[in-house]
Amino acid sequence: MTRLKGLRSINFATRYRSDMEDVVASFYLPAFSTASVYKRAVGYFSSTSLALYSRGLEEFGKRGGRMQLIASPNLNGDDIADIERGYELRAVIARAALRELTDEQPDTLLDGLGQLGRFVAEGRLDIKLAFVEREGRVGIYHEKLGIFRDHLGDVVGFTGSGNETLGGLLANFESVEVYPGWHDGDGERALRLENDFGMLWANQTPGLSVEAFPDVVRERLIEIGQHRPAGRLEASEHALTPRVVETAPAELHIPSWLEPRDYQKQAVESWLANRGRGILKMATGTGKTKTAMIAATQLSQVLRRREEPLVVLIIAPLQHLVDQWISEVEGFGVRPVGVYESSATWLPIVEEQLAAARLGRRPIVALVATNSSFAGDRFQSVLKRLSLPMLVIGDEAHNLGSAAYRGSLPENAAYRLALSATPERWFDDEGTDALIDYFGDVVYELDMGRAIQMKALTRYHYQPRLVELDYAETQFYVDLTAQIATRMAMGSDPEKPDSDATLGFLLRQRAGILGHAAGKLAAVRRDVAARRDAHFQLIYCAEGSRPASAGEEPGPNQLQDVLRVVGRDLGLAAHQYTSETPRTERKALLRRFATGTDLQALVAMRCLDEGVDIPDARIGYLLASSSNPRQFIQRRGRLLRLATGKRHAEIVDYLAVPPSDAPVDFDVERRLLIRELERTNEFARLSENYGDTLTALRPLKERYQLMDM
Repeated sequence: MTRLKGLRSINFATRYRSDMEDVVASFYLPAFSTASVYKRAVGYFSSTSLALYSRGLEEFGKRGGRMQLIASPNLNGDDIADIERGYELRAVIARAALRELTDEQPDTLLDGLGQLGRFVAEGRLDIKLAFVEREGRVGIYHEKLGIFRDHLGDVVGFTGSGNETLGGLLANFESVEVYPGWHDGDGERALRLENDFGMLWANQTPGLSVEAFPDVVRERLIEIGQHRPAGRLEASEHALTPRVVETAPAELHIPSWLEPRDYQKQAVESWLANRGRGILKMATGTGKTKTAMIAATQLSQVLRRREEPLVVLIIAPLQHLVDQWISEVEGFGVRPVGVYESSATWLPIVEEQLAAARLGRRPIVALVATNSSFAGDRFQSVLKRLSLPMLVIGDEAHNLGSAAYRGSLPENAAYRLALSATPERWFDDEGTDALIDYFGDVVYELDMGRAIQMKALTRYHYQPRLVELDYAETQFYVDLTAQIATRMAMGSDPEKPDSDATLGFLLRQRAGILGHAAGKLAAVRRDVAARRDAHFQLIYCAEGSRPASAGEEPGPNQLQDVLRVVGRDLGLAAHQYTSETPRTERKALLRRFATGTDLQALVAMRCLDEGVDIPDARIGYLLASSSNPRQFIQRRGRLLRLATGKRHAEIVDYLAVPPSDAPVDFDVERRLLIRELERTNEFARLSENYGDTLTALRPLKERYQLMDM
C-alpha cells in the first residue's frame, strides 16, 4: 500500500509501472473527484482535474476502455421527504439531478459538463446514482473508492478522496490509500475493492440503493455536450492563480432576438418625451421589464453620445425578483450588481464600478436592489454621494409609495421610471400621491382588455364555484358578522379597516373562514381530478391556518391539505412554493414547472403574486383571494402571459358563502359581498365565457339583490 498525504497528489502514478502510468495518472485524481462531487454537478472541479479527466477518458477510449461511475445525487430536504412519503423514486432522483444541469451554471462548468455528455454519448462513461436507504430513512452515499484495470489484466485500487473546493486546495491535508495489484499484500486489497464495486454496480450492497442514471438526465447531459464547444479543457498547475482578461467596457444594447412590440415602442417614446420620467401602467404579463430595459438602453445611448455614463438602479420588492431582473439585464449586455443580503458582498463592487464610471472607464453601472437593501443605511450612503446621471426603475412601484420607502427615493436621480399594473395604492391616497410626485404621471397605459384584444395576453375562460360553509363554519361566521354589524353601527367603516383595529381583526377572521372553507377542498379535488393529466397548473391557497373561536386551536393548513390531495391522493407531481422555499429551490421549481414533462402543479400562497415570470402557466385555481384588486389582477396576469403552444388559460375561482337560511345581518352581508363580487365581475367581464359566469353567479346575486352588478 502507498499512502499519499498533503495538498496535491496529481503526479503520484509515476511511481508505478510505465504501461499503466498514462491511464492512472490521468484518471486517479479526477476519478475520485468525480465520484465525490458529481452530486454537485462537477461544480467543484478545478480546471486541472476537468482537463485530466477528459484527457484520461479520451486516452482510455482509444484503448477500448470505458469508465463506470457511481455517485450520490444531491438530494435536498424536499426530495428526501418525497422519497420517504412514497413518491416514485426515479422521478425524484431525476429531478434532483436535473436541478444541477441548468444553463445558469458558469461557462467553465458547462464546458466540463459538455465533456461528460460527449463521453456518455460515445459510450465511454456509464453512470449510476446511489443513496442510503435504511428503515424508511434516506441518507447520502459518501464512500470513495476506485479501481483501474488495463488490457493486460493489471489492477489498481484506491480509497479516499481529495477536496477540490478552493478552501480544500489551499488549506486541507488529505490522504489517499492506493493498492497496486502487482505489489505484495496489495493485490488482495485491490481485488476486494473491485469485488465491492461490482456488488455496488449490481445493486447488491446491503443498505444501499443504486439506481440507473435516469434517461431524462442522460439526455440532458448529452444535450449540453452537443451545445458546448468540443476540445480539451485547459490544464494548469496554477488553477488557483487569478487571471484578468481585458475586455471592452460593457454597454446596454437591445438583443438581436428581441423584436419590441409596437406598444412597447410607444411606451418608451412617451416616457422619453416626458424627459425621462413617468409611470408605465401596463397589465401584468405585457412585458414591463423588457419595456423598461429598452428605455434604459435608448437613454444610455443618448448619454453615450455625450460621453456621459449612466447608473441604472432597479428596485424590486423581493430577492427572487432581483435574480429575475439580473438575468434580464444580462440579456441586454451588462452584468449588474445584486444589492441584497450582506453589504460586504456588494458594496466593494459597487464602489469600484462607480469609481470607474467617474473616470470615464465604464459607461454603464447597473444595480438591482431589493426594497429593504435599497432603503438600508449602507446603500443610502452610496446614493447620497452619487453625482453621475442616474435612472431609477421601480418594479412593482406601488410598494415604493409606502411610508417605509418613499423617503428613501433618491432626489438626485435625473431619470425615473415606475412600473406597475396597479400604481394606485389601496386605501392609501397619500402613498399614491407620493409615488406620482416622485416618478411623474402615468405616461402610458395598457389595460388588460386591450392587451388581450391586441394579443399581447392570451384569452381565458373563467369558472366561479360557489361553496357553502359547513355547520361549524356557519356558526362562527354568523357570530363574526353580528360583531361586525355592531362595529359598523358605531360608525366604523369596513372600507377603512385600519381606522378601527377591532373591526380590522373581525374582517380578517371573516375572510379567513371564507378562504379556508372546508368545502373548497372537495371542490378542488373534483376540478384537479378532471385535469389530472395536465401540466402548468397553479393553485393559490389561503394563508395560515383555518381561524377558530377564542380558546380553540387553529384549524388545518389549507396548503398542506391541498398538497396531500393533489400529490398523494390524485398522484400529480406537485410541490409547494412559499416564502419559506429557499431561493435556489424556487428557481429549480420554476424550471421543472416550465418543462411540461416534470412538475405538473405549484401550490402557493402569496409569493407567486408579484413579478414572478411563469408564462407557461395555463390553469389557475383560486382557493382564496383578498379583496385588494392588486392581488387578483396580478394572479390573473400570471396566467395570461403568452407562451409557445398556449392558446388560452383557465381560471377556477372558489367563493365560499353561508347557507341561504343562515341568520346573518342582510345589510351587512350585502355590503361586504359587493366588494367580493367586484373581483368576480372583473374576471368575468373579459372572459371568453361571460354568459356562463352570469348563470353561475345568478343565485347569489338574486339572494342579496345584486343583479345590477
